[in-house]
Amino acid sequence: MKMKAAVLYEQGKEHPFVESEPLIIEEVDLDPPGVDEVLIKTGAAGLCHSDLSMIRGVMQRKLPLVPGHEAAGVVEEVGKDVTQCKVGDHVVMSFVPICGECNYCASGRPNLCATAYNARATGGLINGNRRLSLNGEELNHTNGVSCFAEYMVAAENSVIVIDKSVPMVDAALFGCAVVTGVGAVINTAKITPGSTIGVVGLGGVGLCALLGGVLAGASRIITVDLSDDKLGLARQLGATDTFNASDPDCVANVLDATCGGVDYAFEVAGVVQAMQTAYSITKRGGTTVSSGLSHHQHSFEVPHAQLVVDERTIKGSYMGSSIVRYDVPKLIELYKQGRLPIDRLRSGNMGLQGLNGGFDKLNAGEAVRQMLVMHDEFNV
Repeated sequence: MKMKAAVLYEQGKEHPFVESEPLIIEEVDLDPPGVDEVLIKTGAAGLCHSDLSMIRGVMQRKLPLVPGHEAAGVVEEVGKDVTQCKVGDHVVMSFVPICGECNYCASGRPNLCATAYNARATGGLINGNRRLSLNGEELNHTNGVSCFAEYMVAAENSVIVIDKSVPMVDAALFGCAVVTGVGAVINTAKITPGSTIGVVGLGGVGLCALLGGVLAGASRIITVDLSDDKLGLARQLGATDTFNASDPDCVANVLDATCGGVDYAFEVAGVVQAMQTAYSITKRGGTTVSSGLSHHQHSFEVPHAQLVVDERTIKGSYMGSSIVRYDVPKLIELYKQGRLPIDRLRSGNMGLQGLNGGFDKLNAGEAVRQMLVMHDEFNV
């Protein structure tokens, strides 16, 4: 079938992106789903900082590709061997499909699936297939999703059936921002009620980490960001204290306010300076968790003696250490109960033609989660 999609031909173009146009809207070909694959009408897709990193060349990928990894949609067609969904189901996309057979999947850590990792590097689906092309030339998939398009073909392992009552513009957020942010707090750090936490970076994932802290019963939630608007939103969502990172005394002020630091600090900005801040505001015996993805050549230095003497813990958190097939339905239930107000994170909707401008806003820190909506019935 023919459909419209955004195609990334070259990484590293300079902003403003409305002028350099890293994303080109093309009419591409989408092959029918294979026996273990699903055709999905894209309901909504989020503009994530990981997508921005890909555009800027911070995250290297095989080109050309159709970007986008955070999405929800409606199943239009299924392959003959598909058992986990049916036509008409509403689904959230998992940007780490689960093979169920590698050592990571078998040991309960499917977010680190080795087969999915290899597929991401090669630009295919988890089963090795490619379903996107343009003028007879193959296009690469992004994390088995490629949702900056009117339709998607994905492996069955990449879809999670959800309640049809959830609007697509909210459902899409569960594919990345929610599982990554809330998961970092609940699954990776496993914070206990009454803990103090700090969140450094208030994009979509950071604000979801804040909401995770509220859910887990944190007694005090410290937030750090460069944007006063985002700090204001953080207050509305449950932050007890806010600090602007532009203040040269920011770290000292947090340490003073917390009598030596927080129990758990979460870096969710994807820059080494933010990681340094998160580590610096973590108290002795505390844990620092990083969910941000910085440039692969950038390093974070830790004073070795301090790590030992202070019994500090540093953890990485990918996809919130989630088992998405189980975690997403649970998180959606909390959303339906009003305990995860993720609709407050949305910064407006756009069509394909607005993508480059949307990434300019994201690059400037002027948006939390902008939503790409290409079909009128999902535009709420």
